[in-house]
Amino acid sequence: MGRVRRASSRPVGVVALVLTVVVAVAGLYWFQPWKLWQDETVEEALPGVEAPATPTTGPAEDATPSASTPSASPSTQPSEPPSSPQTLAGGELISHEHTTTGSVRLLRLPDGSHIVRLENLDTSNGPDLRVWLTDAPVKEGRAGWHVFDDGAYVSLGKLKGNKGDQNYRLPADVDPADFTSVSIWCDRFDVSFGAAELGRT
Repeated sequence: MGRVRRASSRPVGVVALVLTVVVAVAGLYWFQPWKLWQDETVEEALPGVEAPATPTTGPAEDATPSASTPSASPSTQPSEPPSSPQTLAGGELISHEHTTTGSVRLLRLPDGSHIVRLENLDTSNGPDLRVWLTDAPVKEGRAGWHVFDDGAYVSLGKLKGNKGDQNYRLPADVDPADFTSVSIWCDRFDVSFGAAELGRT
């Protein structure tokens, strides 16, 4: 009587193991769960703030204006651009998918450029987080998690850290008056971690 040969299940087991490893690695890369326990703190100074000049005085006779040199009145002095950043709008961050606190300010710098500044930011870390300037309303709860890519938005770059004070420059061709909110946006999963309404000052 001939011997019956049974097909080995080893190749099937090897393929299943390889597929399991591939799926696990892809899942780790996609979700990056370890970031939830990693904090990145960034502390950036407010740009465009100049230290006050130290007044210098010469000899006593130079400190007193001569009678023949009238001092300029305030109405005749030329106007100068502000020497410090001007706050145009601001608001407090609210939580969306992750607990998020801190404040946001939209600033015009002395050179005429604009930045969004995050102050005292505290949110969760995560994959592919961005700072978005948008025209979407800021809504509480799950209703506000996914609205920020429904209308106009500008990505100001990757979130530098999930904690601290940070500056994000607006492109020169972007009019800040067209936007009303800022979102900490997870671009990988299309969800807001937190957002702030920009109330005009």
